[in-house]
Amino acid sequence: MKKERIVVAYSGGLDTSVMVRWLIENKGVEVITFTGNLGYSRELEGVKEKAIQTGAVRAYVSDLRKEFVEEYVFPALKAGALYEKTYPMATSLGRPLLAKGLVEVARKEKATMVAHGCTGKGNDQVRFEVSVAALAPDLKNVAPVREWEFKSREAEIAYARAHNIPVAATTKNPYSIDENIWGTAVECGVLEDPMAEPPADAFQRTVSPELAPDTPAVVEILFDHGVPVGLNGRAMDSVALVQSLNDIGGANGVGRLDLIENRLVGIKSREVYEAPAATILHFAHTELERLTLDKSVFHMKNQLAAEYANLVYNGLWFSPLREALDAFVNETQKNVSGLVRLKLYKGNVVIAGRKSVHSLYNAKLATYTEEDTFDHKASVGFIAIYGLPVKTYHQVNSATETVPESFELIAQTEPVS
Repeated sequence: MKKERIVVAYSGGLDTSVMVRWLIENKGVEVITFTGNLGYSRELEGVKEKAIQTGAVRAYVSDLRKEFVEEYVFPALKAGALYEKTYPMATSLGRPLLAKGLVEVARKEKATMVAHGCTGKGNDQVRFEVSVAALAPDLKNVAPVREWEFKSREAEIAYARAHNIPVAATTKNPYSIDENIWGTAVECGVLEDPMAEPPADAFQRTVSPELAPDTPAVVEILFDHGVPVGLNGRAMDSVALVQSLNDIGGANGVGRLDLIENRLVGIKSREVYEAPAATILHFAHTELERLTLDKSVFHMKNQLAAEYANLVYNGLWFSPLREALDAFVNETQKNVSGLVRLKLYKGNVVIAGRKSVHSLYNAKLATYTEEDTFDHKASVGFIAIYGLPVKTYHQVNSATETVPESFELIAQTEPVS
């Protein structure tokens, strides 16, 4: 009898490494692995050989960095999407693209199932399964971590050792790390205590701000229609630009985030993130929008940014709402082109200048010098009309604190029979 095929979203980390062998032993299936390179994953070296060694019949590795940055990261950047005003959602943005790759391999291999290594109390299980359901509703989702016998990472490590599966995690270094070019997420171990300061070994790509250079690093970022296209006077490819800002920002201690966040499944979790390029680009992009967007558009876009971040975080990338929001965002970005100069200093990002041919800043209106062209006398009538509703309300309602006599008379009137 021919075995069913299952395609595993394989990172080469502890969970997915154990999962390949566990599926073979417990489900009696043929395992095919899919690994998407979203950038910055140290475990990709030798990942294909490791998957085959662990028991997979075939292993696919795809370079998705350019597609990730241009089709997922930059739309979220243009939207100003930061979950709970902080997290640039590197992992959240990566999952729908990995799900897309998973479905493509499943179709090619005529698999009936796909599997991921997400836990039953995390967000990623939702992101994977909802995305797969949107792209291939006939495929069955399997989540071994929700059903297997291991109750701790230590038990998984022991299983890996018993089956000669090489893994980077140890009982002394039990961090769970997910990383791509847009950021690194670190959890588990001592980080589960909200009062514990993250140890130095928890950080993967940034130096401590205390140890960062004593001289600020100055960067100039060129944007075209809301998309970063140049760095320090040189046009750059999207992936190279993000990578460069990761290197520069990381060297100056920029991008460390320590967040108690609200997970979709209803619990709070403590997450430590590193996102140098994301921190820098979101800051720069917002400053350019302040310069070029109309006030009402800027305010409305800020409100919708939270909605955009929520739907991405909650696994709804392939939703009609996201597509509708993208249409609005892209309309707002038509004039978000220009240059932003920043100083990076010991973990801080400071604005040092901005300019655009679409700048709505008028120096002759803003100045307090003799060049001032603002009509100060026009403010008298403006304030009178602007404040008229408030003035009228208080004239009517604050003259007396007692109930008007007419209402007392109404209350005393006998009802009509």
